Amino acid sequence: MAVSPQLILRLVLLGLAVVILQVAAVSQVVLFGATADLTPLAVAAVGLMCGSISGALFGFFVGLFFDAALVQTMGLTSFVCVVVGYGAGRLRELRDPQATFVPMIVGALATAITTFGYGLMNFMLGIDAPVSFLLLRVILATIVFNAIISLPIFALIRRWLGPALPDDPRRRRRRAYTTGGLSPLSRA
Repeated sequence: MAVSPQLILRLVLLGLAVVILQVAAVSQVVLFGATADLTPLAVAAVGLMCGSISGALFGFFVGLFFDAALVQTMGLTSFVCVVVGYGAGRLRELRDPQATFVPMIVGALATAITTFGYGLMNFMLGIDAPVSFLLLRVILATIVFNAIISLPIFALIRRWLGPALPDDPRRRRRRAYTTGGLSPLSRA
């Protein structure tokens, strides 16, 4: 996919807005013991709309900015977001999903991969964290919460990136005939 300067600018602004909004506002709202996580949803949405390479690059830079904003171990969120962005992009490239509930499924998978991947990376680096069934309940609640909010988030990101995305030849609609609705082939 050819990346235009307009698309790059929109992706940079989207990444900045997602991380600032996540850190400043969304992480402060707790609903049923879970908080929404916009980062994996945004990375998966960009992967689904722009492809695997763009999704992976967007995931890397959003994860890096997220780690810098929270002053945590640099690169952990980037690594996990690269996997999410690349995976969502490959799904687009291999299957071209058109179903209505694809954002919900991809959003839930992206959140699960991000949450469990980040925890696994922390465990492998020897960072101590309390592990209990309460933590598992919060993780599952976050995955369900993100799956629910993924439809409006994906729609907003599609609306924001839409003018900068090139037309996809696989998604062109056929033009209606102007001869009264009948096909020239069916007049025989």
